[in-house]
Amino acid sequence: QVRLVESGGGSVQAGGSLRLSCVGSGRMRDINAMGWYRQAPGKQRELVAVISNGGNTKYADSVKGRLTITRNNAKNTVYLQMDSLKPEDTAVYFCTGGRWLAEYFVEHWGQGTQVTVSS
Repeated sequence: QVRLVESGGGSVQAGGSLRLSCVGSGRMRDINAMGWYRQAPGKQRELVAVISNGGNTKYADSVKGRLTITRNNAKNTVYLQMDSLKPEDTAVYFCTGGRWLAEYFVEHWGQGTQVTVSS
């Protein structure tokens, strides 16, 4: 089993920045990628960004140029640097772990952390 624990959520004004962190533990060798999903009230959960063990990345079009995913493999930690935040970025952000082949298949979820952006 893989355990994922997020931190770093909070409230910020539009244009501000936040940095989310997620520490993984357990059978990390079972996954080859980690990523972030988000879910806004009344909306479906959506992929924000994913990063492979080798450092390949993929982003949702809505966050390109503003959000950056990085990882520290030695610490089993993935980060999401969020800049130029907009009110529409308000959501619960979930750390994920899984297998990224042609697509990213999520196998493990964190508990989520709230990000609120006010206008």
